[in-house]
Amino acid sequence: MSIMLEHKQGLIAGDGILPIEMARHAKENGFEVVCISLANDNIKELKKYCSKVYPCHPGEMTKIEKILADEELKQATFLGKVHKRVLLQLHKFDKRAIEILKSVKRLNDDEVMLLIVKEFEKRGITVLDQTIFIKNLMIPSGVLGKLKPSESQIEDVNYGFWLAKEMGKIDVGQSVVIKDKMAMAVEAIEGTDMCIKRGSKYAKKGAVVVKVSKPSQDKRFDIPAIGLRTLKTMKKYKASLIAVEANETIIVNQEKVIKYADDNNIVIMAV
Repeated sequence: MSIMLEHKQGLIAGDGILPIEMARHAKENGFEVVCISLANDNIKELKKYCSKVYPCHPGEMTKIEKILADEELKQATFLGKVHKRVLLQLHKFDKRAIEILKSVKRLNDDEVMLLIVKEFEKRGITVLDQTIFIKNLMIPSGVLGKLKPSESQIEDVNYGFWLAKEMGKIDVGQSVVIKDKMAMAVEAIEGTDMCIKRGSKYAKKGAVVVKVSKPSQDKRFDIPAIGLRTLKTMKKYKASLIAVEANETIIVNQEKVIKYADDNNIVIMAV
C-alpha cells in the first residue's frame, strides 16, 4: 500500500551514514527533515541536510515526545545504529522511558521497537519503512566484487544463512561467523562488528560472515546494513568473505565497499 508522504519528515537518527543518506535524499527531493539525533558521530553532517537537529539520549522519552509534538510531525523514519548496550544504562532513562520499558516482556530488539512504534502511533505519527528514501542502496543477488567464492566458502555461506535465519526467528541477532561448516560466533548484544571480531579469533583466518534479515523483518526498523567499518573489521581479523541477503540488505558507500573488498582479498556477495 502506497503512503502519501508529508512535506515535513521526522528522522530518528542513530549513528552511521544511513541517516545522513536519508536526510540528503529527502532534502534533494523537496522534503524538510527534522532530526532527533540519538548519537554523536554524525550530527555535523546531519545539520547540512536537516532544518533542525535535536540531540537526545535514547532514554529521554519526555524530551523526545515534546519535540515531536512541538514540531507537529506526522511521519518519522528510524535509521542508524543505536547500540543495544544502551539498555544497560537505565540510570540515564527518564521516568517516561522506564514506564514504557516496564511493559516489555523481554528487552530484545523487536519488542522494544514495536512498543516505541505504538507510542508514536498513539501521537498520530506514522513510522515509515526505512527504505522509502534509500531504496537505491538495496543490493540484488550476485557477487559484487572481482573475487569469486570457493566451493567450501559457498558451503559455509549456505550453513550460515540457515543459522542466521534461525537466530532471527527468536530475535537474537542477524549475523553469524562460520568456518568449515562450524559456527564460530552468533551475534548477540555486541553487534555485527564485535561478532566478527569474536568469531574470527576462533577461526584464526578465512572466516565467513553471513548477515540476513529476520524471517518476519519489520521494515520500519532494523533493516540489515553493512559498510566500510564492517569490511575493515573483517580485514583486521582476517575474515575472507561476507554474504548478505539480496534485496533485503543495505550497503552504504557501495563503490568504496566493493573496491575495499577487492583491494583486500575479501569476497562480497548477496544471496
